[in-house]
Amino acid sequence: MSTIAGVDGLEITGPIEDRFDEILTPRALELVALLHRELNGRRLERLAARQERVRALADGASLGFLEETRSIREDDSWQVAHPAPGLVDRRVEMTGPTDRKMTINALNSGAKCWLADQEDANSPLWTNVVNGPLNLMDSIDGTLEFTSPEGKEYRVRDDVELPTIIVRPRGWHLPEKHITVDGEQTSGSLVDFALYLASCGQKQIDRGQGPYFYLPKMESHLEARLWNDAFNLAQDHLGIPRGTIRATVLIETYPAAFEMEEILHELREHSAGLNAGRWDYMFSVVKTFRTRGEDFLLPDRNSVTMTVPFMRAYTELLVRTCHKRGAHAIGGMAAFIPSKDPAVNEQAFAKVRADKEREANDGFDGSWVAHPGMVELCKEVFTAVLGERPNQIDKKREDMQVTAEQLLDVRSTPGEITEAGLRSNISVGIQYIESWLRGSGAVGINNLMEDAATAEISRSQVWQWLHNGVQLSNGETVTRELVERITDEEMKAIAEARGDSFASGRWDDARALFLEMAVSDEYSDFLTLPAYERMP
Repeated sequence: MSTIAGVDGLEITGPIEDRFDEILTPRALELVALLHRELNGRRLERLAARQERVRALADGASLGFLEETRSIREDDSWQVAHPAPGLVDRRVEMTGPTDRKMTINALNSGAKCWLADQEDANSPLWTNVVNGPLNLMDSIDGTLEFTSPEGKEYRVRDDVELPTIIVRPRGWHLPEKHITVDGEQTSGSLVDFALYLASCGQKQIDRGQGPYFYLPKMESHLEARLWNDAFNLAQDHLGIPRGTIRATVLIETYPAAFEMEEILHELREHSAGLNAGRWDYMFSVVKTFRTRGEDFLLPDRNSVTMTVPFMRAYTELLVRTCHKRGAHAIGGMAAFIPSKDPAVNEQAFAKVRADKEREANDGFDGSWVAHPGMVELCKEVFTAVLGERPNQIDKKREDMQVTAEQLLDVRSTPGEITEAGLRSNISVGIQYIESWLRGSGAVGINNLMEDAATAEISRSQVWQWLHNGVQLSNGETVTRELVERITDEEMKAIAEARGDSFASGRWDDARALFLEMAVSDEYSDFLTLPAYERMP
C-alpha cells in the first residue's frame, strides 16, 4: 500500500511498476482526491436514480421526452461551442485500447481521430489503468515504440498524419478499487479522466489541440451536468481555461436517447457532439425493458440492423439534434476485421460500405472503425459525400420529426430468435469474458472486433429470452436446462478449437460468470462489476 506524499487521505493499493510515478504524480492524485471529494456523493446519487427508474419501468412506466426540460428543446437560440482544433474533420475515427502495440497501430492508421479506449475495449487491470495514459503521453512526446515477444518492432511512421486523440474513460458505474480517498473506492471515470488530463492535457494544448474525451454509458442530462462540473473543477485546479476540454457523448443507453438536446445543453461549452453507440444501445434496450415481455424482445443480435424502425429513429434523431445545435454527429462502429479469406472480405466490405454510405447520406459527419484495414473504406465513403467540406453540420435535417413512439417501437423489429443465435450469444459471451478477465478488452472473434458491449448484449438476451419463456424458431422453449446444455456443448467446442492453450485460460471463471449473469433470478445491471471483483 502506498500513500503519496502531500495528498492526505489518498492511498494506492496497486503495485507501483516502472515509470508509474510519471503518471501517479502528486499533481494527478491531488486532482483525483479533489474530484472524489467534490463529486463522488453526487455520482452515487445518480446511480441510485438509475435504479429508481428501473423500478418505475418494471411497474409499467415508460420513457419519453422530459416535460421539465421542454424549454431547452424549444429554445432555438443556444448552440454548442465551435469545433475545437483537431475536431473539425472527423470523417473516420479509429477505435481501440491503449496498450503500446494498439496505440502505434491506431496512430499509423490514417484515421482523422483515434478513440483511445480506457473503457469497453480495455480491461481495467491496474496495469492497464496506469499504462494507458503513460502510452498516450509517450505518443504525444514522440517516444512510443514496442517490440513484440516474437521480435517484431512497432513504431509510429513519419509519413502519416497523426489522428487527434480522444480518450474514453470508464462509465460512472465502475469503481477504481486500487485508489481510495478517505477510505472510499474512487470512481473509475474520474481516475481515468484525471490521470490523462494531468499528464497529457497541457502537452495537447501546447501542440495546438487539447484534452478531448468520449463520455460513455450516461443515462441522463444530470449525469452530463456531473461531467461538466468535473471539467470545470479540473480546469480551474490545473490552470487551464474553461472550455478547453471537449467531450463527445455516446448515446448508447435507451434513456439518454430521450435527452439528447439536454445533454448537449449541459455540456455546451465543452461539447464536441454525440455518437451513435449501437451495440450498447441494443444492450440498453434489453436491460431497460427486460421484464416487459414481447413488446421489447429483440431477435438474434446480429439480425438487428441499423435500418430497423427503432434504430433508424434513434440515428435520425441524433443527426437532427446535433446539427440543430452546431455539434458533430458521429456514426457507429464497423467491427469487421479483415480476413485471409477473400470471399469473407468481399461480403463484409460490401456490408460495411453500405452501412457507411447510409450514415454519410443521413448526415453523419464521420464514423467509427475498429481495424486499420477499414479506415480507407470509411474515409472514401464519407469523402464522396463531404467533398472538400470537413463536416456536414450545415445539413440540419429539419425534415425529420422523431416521436417517442418511434424510438420505442421495438416490437416491429423483424427477425427470429434461433438456436444458432442462442449458441452464438453463449459462445461469444464466454470467449469475451475469458479474455477480459486476463486483461484484454478488445477481442477478435469470428472476424469481428468485440468489446464489453458484446458480452453485455449476449448475456442480456439470454436472460431476457429465458425469463420471458421465449420459444425458439425450432419450437424449443428457452429454459435453464437448455442454456446449461448448450453452454456445456459450446465449452467443448471452444476447448477443441483452442487446443493446448485452453488449459492456461480462465475458462471455468468465464463460464461460471456468464451463467451467473444469464440465468440468475435477479438481473445485474453490468457484467463488468462482478467481473471486476474477480480481478486482482
